[in-house]
Amino acid sequence: MSEANAVKALAALAQASRLRVFRTIVGAGPEGMQPGQISQALGIPANTLSFHLKELHQVELISVEREGRFLRYRANMQAMQSLVGFLTDHCCQGQPCEGMPITHRTSPLPHTFSTSGATIMSQRHVLFLCTGNSSRSIMAEAILNHLAPNRFVAFSAGSQAAGQVKPQALQCLERNHMSTAGLRSKSWNEFSGPDAPGMDFVITVCDQAAAEVCPVWPGQPLTAHWGVQEPAQAGQSAEQSVKAYWNAFMTLHRRIAILLSLPLEKLDRLTLQSELQRIGQS
Repeated sequence: MSEANAVKALAALAQASRLRVFRTIVGAGPEGMQPGQISQALGIPANTLSFHLKELHQVELISVEREGRFLRYRANMQAMQSLVGFLTDHCCQGQPCEGMPITHRTSPLPHTFSTSGATIMSQRHVLFLCTGNSSRSIMAEAILNHLAPNRFVAFSAGSQAAGQVKPQALQCLERNHMSTAGLRSKSWNEFSGPDAPGMDFVITVCDQAAAEVCPVWPGQPLTAHWGVQEPAQAGQSAEQSVKAYWNAFMTLHRRIAILLSLPLEKLDRLTLQSELQRIGQS
């Protein structure tokens, strides 16, 4: 996010009632809210609320969609994360922030090596695993590739690949303005052969995959388990399904943001392994 856009976003939030409106919409998750619902929840008159919604929409902190005669407002999570990233950029001059929560920073922490005296940045490879590779690992792949395309290349796979990505996972990503192009359900055997790309990190996101015997991964990657509850449950209503996928998405997003905040170049292998495991407990 540019400084000019950050100033506009912060100015829009620098009013108590408008800030409450924004936080209420954020709390509604992917379902969003209609103006009448917001007005009733906060006790704000319709004409005043309309002004606040217009201000938030102009700085792209919220989106609006027409549903027949009604409007539905949703939080723009990408814009919110970009604003947080701008505010925490260069936090503590790249050093670990003692006593402060770790948040996503936009400053790159490059994976570097030298050749002929020149320093070259390369991307770290991360493989997310679950059993079916149809929801959680797919979302993790998309989130990391969206947040840090210059620093990481994320992949995903399954021990017993379902062969098809669940549409609810794709819809959740699209609601958060993340690309779903190229996402597919695939076996982890694609990443265990001699021609497979070497991995820096292999992270399981479901308990069943974590308990299985994994292939031998090229590159001796660090491994960690970030268990996330299966969002697809039998007997769910459509509303329950949307909320379950939203919760899984936000858990993965939060953990990946913590990963991005780590000073990777300054951590030895054992410390980094410990940090990866700690993220899974957050």
